[in-house]
Amino acid sequence: MTDKPDVRVERDGEILVVTLDRPQANAVDAPTSRLLYDAFAQLRDEPALRVGIITGAGDRFFSAGWDLKSAAAGEAPDADYGPGGFAGITELFDVGKPVIAAVNGSAYGGGVELWLAADLVVAADSAVFAFTETRLGLVPDAGGMVRLPNSLPRALALELFLTGRRFTAQDALGWGIVNRVVPQEQVLTEAKDLARTICESAPLSVRAVLEVVDAAYGRNAKDGYAVMRSGLPTYAQVATSDDAKEGARAFVEKRAPTWSGH
Repeated sequence: MTDKPDVRVERDGEILVVTLDRPQANAVDAPTSRLLYDAFAQLRDEPALRVGIITGAGDRFFSAGWDLKSAAAGEAPDADYGPGGFAGITELFDVGKPVIAAVNGSAYGGGVELWLAADLVVAADSAVFAFTETRLGLVPDAGGMVRLPNSLPRALALELFLTGRRFTAQDALGWGIVNRVVPQEQVLTEAKDLARTICESAPLSVRAVLEVVDAAYGRNAKDGYAVMRSGLPTYAQVATSDDAKEGARAFVEKRAPTWSGH
């Protein structure tokens, strides 16, 4: 385990677990954002790592969002959050590996935007969320206004932004923006189980799925096909890869495949 102020990073086989640990509410300031970026860059850059998990310490808060104490002390909304933007990942578009948000507790403002930036979400059944920015004279510009309207009807997204009303993990599950809701004490275990299942798939195939889905997201089928066939580098490798050959051999031989990532 690597311990740094406010962020803990632990390897669990092919999984990198990143824990935001800032009592009392896991709020995020600019230095913490840069530490989180370092962790996600490690996930991106180390071939042996297959899946990342972002979670919060404790059992009450995943993250309360932007650290308003730091704001009151002079940290500006456009402070230097590092190459990944707020919380290290909201503007990091080249991880190339799945990130699972293990949402262990409630999240507000930028804390919701942090888990929206993940690819998959496991949330505690007791968690509640809200976009609190407009109540503070701010706007949800750490990805909320960009990502949420792509996943929810415009009217619903606007209601959440403009009123700041709370919504539950069960609400989010019903809206399709959370994958699983489990008891709080099972959140990290469930996220790790999901990560290990992903690790059973071919690494190149996983990266190619992320590449195509991200590139084609929000487009109609015709335009999506055009983007997919436009020379996306990872997708272009899959059909003739060593792993594609290994997958076919393993199927015929009725054994588990041994992936090379090539």
